Amino acid sequence: MRSPTVTPKLQRIAAQAARDPDRVFTTLAHLIDEDFLREAYRHTSKSSAPGIDGVTAQTYAEHLDENLHDLHERLRSGCYQARPVERVWIEKDEGGQRPIGKPAFEDKIVQRAVAMLLEAIYEQDFYDGSYGFRQGRSPHEALHELRQRCMTEGIGWIVDADVSGYFDSIDRTRLREVLRQRVNDGRILRLIGKWLRAGVVEQGTLTHPETGVVQGGVISPVLANVFLHHVLDAWFEREVRPRMKGRCFLIRFADDFVIGCEQEGDARKIWPCCRSGLLASGSPFIRRRRRSLRSGNRRPTREPTVGTAHSTFSD
Repeated sequence: MRSPTVTPKLQRIAAQAARDPDRVFTTLAHLIDEDFLREAYRHTSKSSAPGIDGVTAQTYAEHLDENLHDLHERLRSGCYQARPVERVWIEKDEGGQRPIGKPAFEDKIVQRAVAMLLEAIYEQDFYDGSYGFRQGRSPHEALHELRQRCMTEGIGWIVDADVSGYFDSIDRTRLREVLRQRVNDGRILRLIGKWLRAGVVEQGTLTHPETGVVQGGVISPVLANVFLHHVLDAWFEREVRPRMKGRCFLIRFADDFVIGCEQEGDARKIWPCCRSGLLASGSPFIRRRRRSLRSGNRRPTREPTVGTAHSTFSD
């Protein structure tokens, strides 16, 4: 059953964030009570493989009330400890392998609770062109907006790029700086720090990476999206778009992004500008795809051929 107390909390936070874009939230952790953890549990996938402790969702549910009470007490007292994440490799459709982390089920509940708080705030900040890791948004919708804007705004040139090894390359110091601009609750930041420092177990060996967020964690997509919102989306709107001669836009799905330009000169200038700007901000290396720059049909009454390849936003 849905908790009657959690939704009003999240709605209140979202309203405060929308009303004051400069507000820094300093008291959020106290909202994570047992009801909030229960709601987070309800939203946590029960079908995923267990983490390093071997506890499945079904096992955890056998004594759910006691487990959530004990978890809340550990969170409240500061005794909660994050477990290392087990890393496995899965095959990618286009070839190669992708690393996926398997956090402990209880850690996923706490991560979901923190993610719910962060999403209530940052959903008010994200731009309309941001589609990845957001509820109710899909790659198909991103492609639809790309097509529509190319047709209606006379866009003839596309820069198509992605961020290489993004999850593993995020600068954690820069990430903390970004988070503090909007969320400066010490307890929340310490929880995030525990997950980042918990380590990774791969083939029985425990390591502690100094960069990145582990793919597969519930909190990881939220942190990754917040980071790219600041270092790419907001930077583009603030620093890049005002300097272009013609119309341009940025559409992003997770770590894939497309920049549409009305004029060829802008398109050719944007790529080195983006690359140097993102590297200077502490973000990982970005790569331009083979089809990065191409001319399309410039008549707004007809759909262009630029940037509409099915591989865009689907890697």
